[in-house]
Amino acid sequence: MKTIFWLFLIHGATGAISPHPDIPPHGNVQQYTPTDLGSSISFHIKNLGFMVDGSVTGLEGKIAFDPGQPAEASFDVSVDAAKVNTGNEMRDEHLRKETYFDVQNYPRIHFVSVRITASDKKDGFIMSGKLTIKDHTKDITFPFLATPMGNDLIFSGNFTIDRKDFGLGGSSTISNSLQVSLTVLAKKL
Repeated sequence: MKTIFWLFLIHGATGAISPHPDIPPHGNVQQYTPTDLGSSISFHIKNLGFMVDGSVTGLEGKIAFDPGQPAEASFDVSVDAAKVNTGNEMRDEHLRKETYFDVQNYPRIHFVSVRITASDKKDGFIMSGKLTIKDHTKDITFPFLATPMGNDLIFSGNFTIDRKDFGLGGSSTISNSLQVSLTVLAKKL
């Protein structure tokens, strides 16, 4: 099933101002807001040998980013766990229940960056942060691209999580490996 998030969230891929809301970002880093329109947060997982694809929407958050100052950048983003969509409403309802996302008690999937560094790839960066699904928070690190689009940016990246690390699906027959792909349009504020 598509117990993937997300991302994440993103990246979550995209994010937010400061990993600590009471501490403003340093320097002269441009502020952005991620938007659902123009963004895609999708996941892929095997279920009984078949690949199941899905997506999640309800993207919100804050991003501070300047490609010339990655150490000053920060992401704080989330998606609405109830807006999981696999193209099968019965499966989607199952994913919203306690065994998977438990959206009644944990309505958002949240990502907060901890460190961002430049990579050796053009427009490439490495993001480390904390992904929270339900009441489980885990460290993740993944590469991403920040591509200019007029005054805005497109953040794109991929990462894989172990669904069991986040209490998703119990002893279900689905694969433990959940792949998340992010393309996030961030509008300049």
